Amino acid sequence: MKTRDRIVQCALALFNEQGERHITTNHIANHLDISPGNLYYHFPNKQAIINEIFTIYAKELLTQFTPKKHQQDSLMMFKSYLDAIFNLMWKYRFFYANLPQILQQDDQLHQQYIEVQRQTKRNLRDIFSTFIEMNLVEIKQQELDTVITSLHMIISCWLSYQSSISLTSDITESVIRQGIQQLTAMLIPFATEQGKQQLTQLEITIKQYHST
Repeated sequence: MKTRDRIVQCALALFNEQGERHITTNHIANHLDISPGNLYYHFPNKQAIINEIFTIYAKELLTQFTPKKHQQDSLMMFKSYLDAIFNLMWKYRFFYANLPQILQQDDQLHQQYIEVQRQTKRNLRDIFSTFIEMNLVEIKQQELDTVITSLHMIISCWLSYQSSISLTSDITESVIRQGIQQLTAMLIPFATEQGKQQLTQLEITIKQYHST
């Protein structure tokens, strides 16, 4: 693996384990057993590493939330989107947990984040159009933007919300699973009978996973 890629992977792991604000470039270099000069050859500062991680995250986010129009199994479709949310929130949990502070550090990164989230919301609208076509949800057109915004807020802000109401900053898989349950609970009122059956099965699966 190239040194640049090793730096990014190491930084992501350390940011997730200890929080981005507690990790310096020296910590990353020491963990990789390389000199600070070697690290600076690839990245001039910690912010550049964060920006690189965000670029990778953004590509994964937009790829995962592209409508799957050719997938016939509605249960698997629901599950694939919820799994994508869980995996992204877990893999990049430092970013979700400290979102306002990280964005305030870099105006260019903040602008990139805004654009990526605009595209994500457009993709979510297309995804829900697919759900409507498959008779999984019933949402009036004038309500669709409000529903999508609410779901988008949970996806984007769940971890920072949990961090703000907890005395511990630890982000566990259990906390993320609770966010997934919150998402499914929000969808239930708009689900058709077929959709409710699918979501109920998913809720049972999530709760069983949470209890193990």
